[in-house]
Amino acid sequence: MNNITMKLNADNLIMQALREDISSEDVTTNAVMHEAVMGEVDLICKMDGIISGLEVFRRTFELLDESTVFETSYKDGDRVKKGDLIGKVRGDIRVLLSGERTALNYLQRMSGIATYTREIADLLAGSKTKLLDTRKTTPNNRIFEKYAVKTGGGYNHRYNLSDGILLKDNHIGAAGGVKEAITMAKEYAPFVRKIEIEVENLDMVREAVEAGADIIMLDNMTPDMMKEAIKIIDGRAETECSGNVTLENVARLVDIGVDYISSGALTHSAPILDVSLKHLHRI
Repeated sequence: MNNITMKLNADNLIMQALREDISSEDVTTNAVMHEAVMGEVDLICKMDGIISGLEVFRRTFELLDESTVFETSYKDGDRVKKGDLIGKVRGDIRVLLSGERTALNYLQRMSGIATYTREIADLLAGSKTKLLDTRKTTPNNRIFEKYAVKTGGGYNHRYNLSDGILLKDNHIGAAGGVKEAITMAKEYAPFVRKIEIEVENLDMVREAVEAGADIIMLDNMTPDMMKEAIKIIDGRAETECSGNVTLENVARLVDIGVDYISSGALTHSAPILDVSLKHLHRI
C-alpha cells in the first residue's frame, strides 16, 4: 500500500480507529508518563504465517506523531516464523503506548487474512484457477482486508457495488428471470463492463449462455454439476464457482477447471496472526 493510497484512502479510516480507542485521552498512559520521553519497542511474531499491513502499522503511529520511526527489513507478503523480530518502533513513549493496540489490530487482522489466503492459494498452485475474495468484509475495513488478500497470493473480485455488475439470485428475481436480468444489464451498463450472473442449476446455466453473460458464477453446485456446467458453457463465458469455499474443502474444486474460485472465508473467517509489541524501554 503506497503513500498516495494511504493518504487518500486509509488515513481517515485509521484516524477513526484511533478515535474509537482514544475518545478523549489515554488515561493510563497519561498517569504514568507526564512528559515526552523517547523509547523503543520490539515487534515480535508469535506464530508462523504471512505478514501483511506493515505500512498500515507504521502509519498508525505516524498519525499520532509524524516523528515516530518504524524500522523493519520485512515487506508485506513475506513469510514470518514464531519468535521473529519483525521490527522496532521508536518515538515518544506516550505515542508507542497509545497507538499500540490499534496498530496491532490492523497488523494481526491483515496478516491473518494473508496467511489464510496463502494456504488456500497454495492448494490451487499449478491449476489455471485463480482465488478471489468477496465483499464479505468488515465494514470500513475493506481496503485493508482486500489488500491483505492480494499480499497472500489471492486476487480481488469487485471492490464495491459501483465496481462491476454481478446479478445474484435476488437481482434475477427482481428482473423476472436470467434472460431478463442479463438483457437489462446490457442495456443499462457501458459496453466496457462485463456482466456476471450467479446460477444455481444447469437450466440457468444454459439460459445465461444463450443470453450472452460474460462470466457465469456456479453457486453451491456439486463438483459433478460444475463439470457438466463447464461442458455446457464450452468456453463461451468465463466461469467462477462459489459457495462456502474454505481451506478444508477447496481441494475438491482444483480439478474442475473453473477460471475462478471465490471465497468469502478469506475475509470473514480468517483467524488473526498473533504479533506483539514487547520490551518497551527508554532510550
